[in-house]
Amino acid sequence: MNLPHRRRFLQLTAGAAALSGLSRIASAQTYPSRPVRIIVAFGPAGGADIMARLIGQWLSERLGQPFIIENRPGAGGNIGTEAVVRAAADGYTLLLIGPNNAISATLYDKLNFNFIRDIAPVAGIMRAPNVMEVNPGVPVKTVPEFIAYARANPGGINFASPGIGTSIHMSGELFKMMSGINMLHVSYRGAPPAVTDLLSGQVQVMFDSLPASIEHIRTGKLRALAVTTAKRSDSLPYIPTVGEFVPGYEASQWYGLGTPKNTPAEIVDKLNKGVIAALADDKLKARLADLSGTVLPGSPADFGKLIAEETDKWGKVIKAANIKPDQY
Repeated sequence: MNLPHRRRFLQLTAGAAALSGLSRIASAQTYPSRPVRIIVAFGPAGGADIMARLIGQWLSERLGQPFIIENRPGAGGNIGTEAVVRAAADGYTLLLIGPNNAISATLYDKLNFNFIRDIAPVAGIMRAPNVMEVNPGVPVKTVPEFIAYARANPGGINFASPGIGTSIHMSGELFKMMSGINMLHVSYRGAPPAVTDLLSGQVQVMFDSLPASIEHIRTGKLRALAVTTAKRSDSLPYIPTVGEFVPGYEASQWYGLGTPKNTPAEIVDKLNKGVIAALADDKLKARLADLSGTVLPGSPADFGKLIAEETDKWGKVIKAANIKPDQY
């Protein structure tokens, strides 16, 4: 290519890049110009669904377009996640991200996507504890007493969860590893039947979501031994953390938003600012506090760091315990 033609080619290339940049900026300025979907990879009424509806309503009011919740349950959350991975990277399809995404990255061998590579983090929303709780018939009142009881009764402790690979299941597996005790995992099809069997004494312990169990704890139907987060919960401030007795232990439910990779940075930034503004709203903060949660404001990079740390953490537990989707 001779010099004049090369100059012309470079000018045209630079012009095209500039127009592309201007187009992205213009798109971000008008975003959203139509309804936005938030995909929840689980059924209605669960923690992820509640979180999506709370943040979706706030974003709808702030950004002037409906944020519509679409439930796509199945395969441990992977069906809904893949739907977002395959969606157009234009900011109009979002994913409600939770611990299942970090856990599934290792639990499932043959996913059609790589979560960290294919989903761009937008913003964290909330972190909430699980609670280590026992049937009152179990003769223990503290975590050290529970560990001693489990060691004195090998094979006598069954711990319930709503399914393999859930945050509740993994909280129990982490406790087994770090305390050095043995418990048999009993997997149920959802939390309600697991709690029912815990209440009746068919199983002895569960690491349930605190919001789901708090009334059973307050009425004495279940006995809380500890919360799983690093700090005590404002909802039950007199209940210690597991980490006070098993140093370094931490597990939690957490939620945030993501979007397909290559979504324009300007749109991701606009959504991030919208979520941060929501988390500063007193009414929303109070609602999250009712759910025993604390807000997770921060940049997309901050949320991405959390996802990477959780993926690494649970990957190690899954490999060490040799957990498989069809293990139980």
